[in-house]
Amino acid sequence: MIHNFVKISAVVICAIGLSACGQKTPGAYGKLGDVIGAKPGDVSDPTSLAYFQQTIGDRVLFTVNESTLGQDAIDVLDGQANWLIQNTQYVVTVEGHADEQGTREYNLALGARRASAVQNYLVSRGIADNRVNTLTYGKERPIEICSTEVCWSQNRRAVTVVNTNLGS
Repeated sequence: MIHNFVKISAVVICAIGLSACGQKTPGAYGKLGDVIGAKPGDVSDPTSLAYFQQTIGDRVLFTVNESTLGQDAIDVLDGQANWLIQNTQYVVTVEGHADEQGTREYNLALGARRASAVQNYLVSRGIADNRVNTLTYGKERPIEICSTEVCWSQNRRAVTVVNTNLGS
């Protein structure tokens, strides 16, 4: 009797396990990369702004007095370009920033060069130039405030801000 109970239990457990194999769980990928169970606007929704900011990354960093893109920046921008290619309803504004060192005028020009470097890279990856605008803030909008390299390194950046394409 116990032997039959063990056999029946094993069959039931196997049947339950096999039936679960055919079900999609939240976060599983469906066709064309859609995320099953993702809520619109959620970080797990690959079309959302939250996904762009947190998974792709919305900023790249620069070294002192430079507007040249490093490999880390290129990796982030490749992800941004791929996302923008798949999400044509959006346009972006690239904001160029600098640290507090130097004059206001110098940092505005440096921020503009950083924003242009990002814009040029995104356009080179297939994003239409009318979808990528630039804006410079120079040293006027720091995200870290202190007079040390730790803060300055975070302020030397270009941020890609995603906007709805209202012209479509």
